[in-house]
Amino acid sequence: MGGFAAFYLAAAYAIGITLFLLVLDTPHMVDPAQKIALLADKPAVIYLTNLIMYEIFGIVLAVLVMALHERLQAAAPALIRLATAIGLIWAGILIASGLVANAAIAPVLALQAKDPAQAAVAWVAIETVSNGLSSANGEILGGVWTLLVTWAAWQAKGLPRALNYLGWLVGGVGLASAIPGLNDLTGLFGIGQLLWFIWLGIVLVRVKSSAAGEAGAMRQDDARRATWTPKTH
Repeated sequence: MGGFAAFYLAAAYAIGITLFLLVLDTPHMVDPAQKIALLADKPAVIYLTNLIMYEIFGIVLAVLVMALHERLQAAAPALIRLATAIGLIWAGILIASGLVANAAIAPVLALQAKDPAQAAVAWVAIETVSNGLSSANGEILGGVWTLLVTWAAWQAKGLPRALNYLGWLVGGVGLASAIPGLNDLTGLFGIGQLLWFIWLGIVLVRVKSSAAGEAGAMRQDDARRATWTPKTH
């Protein structure tokens, strides 16, 4: 489950980056009138983006957090407990960000039909709250969680060393992106974590498949021993 959760998180990043850059073009929108016009034009796309990137993302992230906890708790219990707490807080904040943004779409559109200027102000305020949860705080929590998981995996030798190197880099970029003047690193953090999630998913799924194969072989051996009878002369 943890492996497939990691694959979903990577896919959500890819879908979100595509929607934000190519469909919604949000990085170039700073005027409130443009933002409310985009909301009126593509409410379904914005709703779906929030659903995929924040609400479902947060739920699936919690699955991965718990899977890594189970994998690393025996060898690095203190670190992975702290990582799990941070990861679940991050998941909750992402879910809250998506819920806030999506819950506001309908009332803001209703207000836009009566008073477009007031609706633009309201939408900017809501975006500020939602982005404050998912972007500034999200990058800090995501970076700290990635670093803690990597540290725990390093101690426990629970993940490939090369993957740990990538984890150190991604977590460091996530923390750096929260520093004023380095906010442009947010995109690099997203791409780096996308790659980290893919690699992590492959590792977790392969381990599960290997464990299942070993368990199946053991069951077959037990069955052969149970049915074997010694020859008598």
